Amino acid sequence: MYAIYCMPDHTHILVSIKPNIAISDLVRDIKSNSTSFIKEKKILDEDFSWQEGFGAFSYSKSQSQQVVNYILNQPLHHQKRNFKEEYVEFLRNYDIAYDEKYLFEFYD
Repeated sequence: MYAIYCMPDHTHILVSIKPNIAISDLVRDIKSNSTSFIKEKKILDEDFSWQEGFGAFSYSKSQSQQVVNYILNQPLHHQKRNFKEEYVEFLRNYDIAYDEKYLFEFYD
C-alpha cells in the first residue's frame, strides 16, 4: 500500500497488486475486513456498511508520488468539489462511459 485516506463518504487507496489478483476480489476483502474491524473494535456507535460499488483507476509507477500526494490531501481537494463531482471528473478524464442514473444512489 502506498497511501490511504478516508473521508466521511469515500475512501481513496493506492496499492500495487500482482496481475493475477482481481480488483473486485481486493475491494471485497478490504470492505469485508475493514467492516469486521470497525464492528469488533466498536469504533462507531451506529451500524457501518460500505456502498455496493467502487471505482478503480490505474496509474503508472512514475505517477505514484503524485497520486499519493493527491490522496493525502483529500480535505483540501474537497473544499473545491464534493465526492460526486470528483468521481464524475475521473470518469470523464479516463473517457469512461457512464449513466448518471446508476451513480451515487446514496446521495440525495
